Amino acid sequence: MPIAVPAGVEVKIEPTEVKVKGPKGELSEKIAPGIKVSLDDGVITVAKQSDSKLHRALHGLTRTLVSNMVVGVSEGFSKTLEIVGVGYRATKKENDVELAIGYSHPVLIKAVDGIEFEIPAPTKIIVKGANKQVVGEIAANIRSVRKPEPYKGKGIKYEGEYIRRKVGKTAK
Repeated sequence: MPIAVPAGVEVKIEPTEVKVKGPKGELSEKIAPGIKVSLDDGVITVAKQSDSKLHRALHGLTRTLVSNMVVGVSEGFSKTLEIVGVGYRATKKENDVELAIGYSHPVLIKAVDGIEFEIPAPTKIIVKGANKQVVGEIAANIRSVRKPEPYKGKGIKYEGEYIRRKVGKTAK
């Protein structure tokens, strides 16, 4: 399946690496041997050398990675996290996020290069960036600070995530 390159995105293909540059940043990805990436008339195509099981798997992976790079530098990726719990909140300190989530101390989450945080409400965190993998990893790290618990649902969860609730103890 070919990948359309939008206007304003520059793609550079080398024998072992693909570099993509756009308004949201610059990304590069190594290409596995046996996979050929080519650019013709603003369309990127990924082809495999043979029909072996390894090349078939790498073909789909490489195509998805290149597609994610093109989308990332043109539109960007974002993950939204919700904080549930009385007194739980997030505040922005320069580029970092400080979480007050029931511990005796505030938890500071540092921003990595190419990642920015938005806090539209004290109980909502938006992680934005060009690299889909890094955005997901930072969001997972924030969630792991206080995972949602099944009894009251308190903690940090992804937007739209369903937390299966359990019934507490019943009195005799």
